[in-house]
Amino acid sequence: MSGLDVSENAIERVRFGSDGLIPAIVQDATSGQVLTLAWMNRESLERTIAERRTWFWSRSRGELWNKGATSGNTQTVRSITLDCDQDALVVLVDQTGVACHTGAQSCFHEPLAGEPAEPFTAIAELTRTIAERAAANDPETSYTASLLAKGIDTVCKKVGEEATEVVLAAKGNEHGQLVYESADLLYHLAVVWQASGVDFTEVAAELKSRR
Repeated sequence: MSGLDVSENAIERVRFGSDGLIPAIVQDATSGQVLTLAWMNRESLERTIAERRTWFWSRSRGELWNKGATSGNTQTVRSITLDCDQDALVVLVDQTGVACHTGAQSCFHEPLAGEPAEPFTAIAELTRTIAERAAANDPETSYTASLLAKGIDTVCKKVGEEATEVVLAAKGNEHGQLVYESADLLYHLAVVWQASGVDFTEVAAELKSRR
């Protein structure tokens, strides 16, 4: 895998702290979920750019470490963005497995105040679950697998039915039913994507291009 494209004087613009480190916020490139906060020095940042996999500096061990080298929970880097003060990074990644050593998807899973709001992670999690059900291919225990086994015509028919239900709920001014039917429509649309080989990120990229 080739390295990331790098803007002119990229590394020189990074303001490392007096300890030679910069905080790196790692975020799932598909769902937008914040996965972890880690630290990079110049060498780990250079290796991350060159290899397109995350390298960090362990402050407790005093050494470089490659995320997922032992656990298999690797992070393939899509992009790295520097903040306005040039002293913090956002690293967008494709996460394999979980990000946290506890087994949680994200290191940020301890409630402190308020309700966590990550509505857009739901669609990414849905598409991952559908892909898992498709791979397991067990129509006897999985509605998703049984639907996929019936072929694209059946899946498309379900999308049409759910779209009609959404329209009827909207015209009937039935708020709760509209929410319910919209969730059904999104689910069946995601099944169509799976059946047709369309990745959610492709749809998201198309939406972004229209802004």
